[in-house]
Amino acid sequence: MRFRDRRDAGRTLARELDRFAAEAPVVLALPRGGVVVGAEIAAALRAPLDAVVVRKIPAPRSPELALGAVCETGGEQVHLDPRTVRETGAPDEYLRAESRRQLDEVRRREALYRAGRPPVPIAGRTVIVVDDGVATGSTALVALRAARRAGAARVVLAVPVASPDAVRALAREADDVVALATPPDFFAVGQFYDDFAQTTDDEVVRLLAEAGGRAAPPA
Repeated sequence: MRFRDRRDAGRTLARELDRFAAEAPVVLALPRGGVVVGAEIAAALRAPLDAVVVRKIPAPRSPELALGAVCETGGEQVHLDPRTVRETGAPDEYLRAESRRQLDEVRRREALYRAGRPPVPIAGRTVIVVDDGVATGSTALVALRAARRAGAARVVLAVPVASPDAVRALAREADDVVALATPPDFFAVGQFYDDFAQTTDDEVVRLLAEAGGRAAPPA
């Protein structure tokens, strides 16, 4: 399965999520690219859209390798992968300092993206966590746990494409996982998109602002 771009992926994914519409869900999307996918889903389900900002903790000498991730939704959360930390030999001092730095960046981005709007209330509601794809699953894992900590009654992970290993791991965290494709030859999320250009902060701000009218909880 291939997608023209993130909007195409979101519209395709929304058709598989229509069964959740009656639950009046909240769509919680991971910036940046996940917000584009999530905006299409939120529009189709007539659901509020919000961002769950998660930042990876990079390894000291291999910044592309994630030691874990941090988030502020539902309270400060720092998740570390013990095996990766052990294999890289990352010292405790580095982990503490880098976690604080990434948490500061989470707060900065949340302020930028919401532009003064409060977070969408998710306590007691079905929350659909959305990204444009899942490779290792470290950020999705933290986003799912964040939704739980914020009081979500049910947590669903929805992605256009994911590695089979990540889906198996994340199925233990989510009440339901909807992944359109889980190819055994998965290498990177971008290989399943014709257009995988980087989403800008301005686009994230615009999409969240446009969805603001659906942000109120159901009566």
